[in-house]
Amino acid sequence: MKAWIQAFRLRTLPLALSSIILGSFLAYGNEPTFFSWEIVGLCVLTTIFLQVLSNLANDYGDSVHGADHEEREGPSRAVQSGKISLGAMKMAIIIFSGLSLSSGLYLLYVSLSSWTEFAYFLGLGVLSIIAAITYTAGKKPYGYAGLGDISVFIFFGLVGVIGSYYLQIKSFDLLLFLPASACGFLAVAVLNVNNIRDIKSDISAGKKSVPVRIGRKWAILYHWVLLFGALICASAYVFYTYTSPFQWLFILTFPLLRRNGNAITKFTEPKDLDPYLKQMALTSLLFSLTFGVGQILDLFIKI
Repeated sequence: MKAWIQAFRLRTLPLALSSIILGSFLAYGNEPTFFSWEIVGLCVLTTIFLQVLSNLANDYGDSVHGADHEEREGPSRAVQSGKISLGAMKMAIIIFSGLSLSSGLYLLYVSLSSWTEFAYFLGLGVLSIIAAITYTAGKKPYGYAGLGDISVFIFFGLVGVIGSYYLQIKSFDLLLFLPASACGFLAVAVLNVNNIRDIKSDISAGKKSVPVRIGRKWAILYHWVLLFGALICASAYVFYTYTSPFQWLFILTFPLLRRNGNAITKFTEPKDLDPYLKQMALTSLLFSLTFGVGQILDLFIKI
């Protein structure tokens, strides 16, 4: 049981839930009368299943393709260490694929009344499952080709925020791309910390992540672009929708983002970067919380 809990990598859940939290706050801020806690709960449950599925598939895929070896920094993987067999991990991937699909289908049943909308979101759900599995698993895992950043931006940013928003109030606004992009940039920043830490081991395994492709120096610059990109997108959204100074609450996370960027710039040893992977993930969650709370705080003060 302990080995399975470690394989689930529960510390990644705050990052996965950041987009759902942000999308839900934005929906409540715009249309509190249509807001449903049941939909929030189902979004959270489906996201947890998908994230665990992704972690299990990542454990399986990296072990098969050789990215998990003795030189790799960070927590040991279950399959590579021999705690869980390949067969058992494959079965767990199948189980969590089923759980993700079942939870997602019920979420759509509760949220949507149009068959067109149902089919559209079902397609997104199936793509999410496929993306979670094929990141490092399969014959041609896209994570090994350096496409993980794009996938994380799309699913942890755009799909998570805009999708959870739409399921609540059944409407769409182009301005939502700004906070959704901010959330996506920070999710990619978490992945970038991981990939900078693992540059050496990824090179030996043939994994061509973005830092491997562009080198450490440019990967650090890329990291700063992601951090400031998130702040710029969030600020632009507040500028266009400004109603209250509370909307600037997310600025409180700026020192934490700067601290992370400084650490990535300063430290060169992989083991020194590992704590900042967790710090970046928690900062992303705090960013979503402060940005979301800032969007609704004015409503409660008016009440």
